[in-house]
Order: sequence, then structure tokens, then C-alpha cells
Amino acid sequence: MSNPLSDTAIRLAKPKEKPYKLFDERGLYLLINPAGARLWRFKYRIHGKEKLLALGAYPDVSLKQARERRDSARRLVADGKDPSAERKAEQAAALKAHADTFKTVANEWLEKKQKPLTPATYNKSKWLLEDQLFPAIGPMPLTQLNPPVVLEAVRRIEKRGKHETAHRAMGAISQVFRYAIAEGRAERDPTYDLRGALAPVKTTSHAAITNPARIGELLRAIDGYVGQPSTAFALRIAPLLFVRPGELRYARWEEFDLEGKEPLWRIPGERMKMREEHIVPLSSQAVEILTDLHQMTGPKGLLFPGLRSGARPISNNTLNGALRRLGYAHDEMTAHGFRAMASTMLNEQGFAPDVIELQLAHKERNKVRASYNRAQRLAERRNLMQSWADYLDGLKASNNVVNLRRA
Repeated sequence: MSNPLSDTAIRLAKPKEKPYKLFDERGLYLLINPAGARLWRFKYRIHGKEKLLALGAYPDVSLKQARERRDSARRLVADGKDPSAERKAEQAAALKAHADTFKTVANEWLEKKQKPLTPATYNKSKWLLEDQLFPAIGPMPLTQLNPPVVLEAVRRIEKRGKHETAHRAMGAISQVFRYAIAEGRAERDPTYDLRGALAPVKTTSHAAITNPARIGELLRAIDGYVGQPSTAFALRIAPLLFVRPGELRYARWEEFDLEGKEPLWRIPGERMKMREEHIVPLSSQAVEILTDLHQMTGPKGLLFPGLRSGARPISNNTLNGALRRLGYAHDEMTAHGFRAMASTMLNEQGFAPDVIELQLAHKERNKVRASYNRAQRLAERRNLMQSWADYLDGLKASNNVVNLRRA
């Protein structure tokens, strides 16, 4: 039996014409090549086969470290595991983890979410990832995205005064990690440790004009708007329908029935915030506007195509920009504010709150009641929409306050 190796023996060993070995104990030896390289090797048997495991090069790996690595490998053998196979599995996992960058996994998550998301929500998520997060953490493997790294990335956004965007960015990171965890590519979501780390967002309602006389002024200003036809028509129809701006921008002619006895617009569930089909009864005034628009952008496709591409609608900021051009500041009136305008005035005039909420497509918590309401109250909603359009016509034609007429 040979004596264990010593550091002195290793240092004194000289290269020879052929490779030779200096043996230690329990399968460990040092292979000395003619070029002078000193390589640690561990010889072992597993499942009846003799195998070798490389443990590094001397002096980067000392004699003590080589023995520690040998002992770790021996423990694996004792458990019936092949150290070489275990190392390959670890290396493969490390390569996979390195390949699983935030950008790669986030794009996968976004692609899978594209179908159930509304186009507006999808585009917002895409912008949030590509513009706000990828420059900071996109190339980083998920394994490196610990809480401090994530917090630094979202605080960069927060420091620019984009507090709501910072919170949305944190939420997007969390969703990507939850997807990665479900796929077995991450173990935990680092955002869980960051609750309360960002300054709270002060929520404000969408600016809206609710004074009758000023509503009349706004409607007259809209009628006088000079600009892109798609924008002009969208501005004219928005007060009458009071749907969400994204629902309006992505409206398609295939969803409209303008010629029936009871004209309506069926918005597909995938475009609705609550993921359920929404019916918008069309007043005679709305039908007139849409009929004129149909001659320009119909019979198929988008009602309000963008200026650069007919395949894309007017942008998210187009209507708000048009209101700014008409002289209405962002804290005075917004495209989303047409909903608040209608809700406020209809409630003040005594329309049934349930009917108003249904037409606003707000969530009905009781599913049975919601189904009943959608089926049974369409006639009331049609009356509401026609009364609302008549009311707006009255405000536009006169500076005097008029009342809504309810059938």
C-alpha cells in the first residue's frame, strides 16, 4: 500500500516523457503530463464499471481540496449515484439556468398570455417589459434576480416619477416568475420579499366634465374638431357609447348590426376587461354617425384605423391628444372620462343603478344575477342609451340645463 501524497512530493514531481501517476488514497491520484500539467483524478466503480472523475488541476485545486472532492464523490457512490452523471446533470442545469434569462422567459410568458389578453393589455405588457424592464434585467438569468436586484430595477422607474408604472413593473416580474416556477425553471418569486418597498400609488379618478352646460360646450367643440377622420369620428361616438377607450379603438365592423330593428354592437369577451361579451345598444344618433363612418372605413376591419397602418387602430393617446387640441387639460377631461360623465349624469337623473352598471360593463359579483340581468334588462339599456343620446343632443343645442327623458 502506497503512502498518502504530500504537498512536498507534488512540488518535487517532475514531468517525464510519458504521463505518470502519483497515488494518494481511496482512488485519488495526480496525473502528471509531459507538458507539466498536474491533474487530479478519482477512480471509482459504479454498477460494476470502473470510471474516472476529473477533480481539477493542481495548484488551483490543492491536495486538501482534492481529497474533499474525492470524499464527496465517494458518498455519492455509496448512495448508488454516479458522480460523473451527477456532474453532467448539474452542468446541464447550470447551462439551462443561464439560458433562462428574464427576457427569454418573459417573452415566453407574454406569448402564452397574448390570446386571452385584450390587445390593449397585451401591448401595455409588451411595452412594460421591452421598454422598462429588459434594458435593466433582460439579459440576467432568473437565478441572479434576487430581491435587491429586482428592487433596484423597479426603483429606477420610480425615481423618474413613474410610480404606477413601477408598481406595474413589479407585478409583471412577479407574473413572469410565477410562470417560471410552474415550468420548473425557478424556485421562488423574489417580489414576495419586496411588498411595501415601493411608495404607494395615489389613485385618482379619470378626469371628466359633469356640468351640463360644460358638457354642451364639449360636444360642440367635438363637432368642430378638424383632424384625422378616424379621430374625429371616434370623438363624436365616444360620448354616446361611453365604453372603455381600448374597447372603442379596437372596434371592428364585423361586430356591428346597424340595419336591424334593434341595432347593437357586440364586443367579444376577449376584448372586455371582465372577459365576457358586452352588448351596446345603439341609439339612432350613434347609428347615423356609424353609417357615415362605414362609407369611409367599412365594410370590414377596424372602425378607427391608424394613420400609418390600416391594420392597427388609432393609438392609445390619440383621443386624449385630440381633447388637448380642443383646449381640455388632462385634469379636466379624458377619453376615459366619458364613462364617468355618463355614469354621473344618468345616476343623477334617476336611472336604475343596476342598468347603468350593466351598460358600463362593471362586474356583477352574483353570477346568477348577472346572467339574468344581461338577458332581461337589454330593453331598459336600449331605452337608457337612446335617452342619453337625446339628452346630449339637447345639451349641445342649448346652454340651458335639460332633463333626461325616461320611458
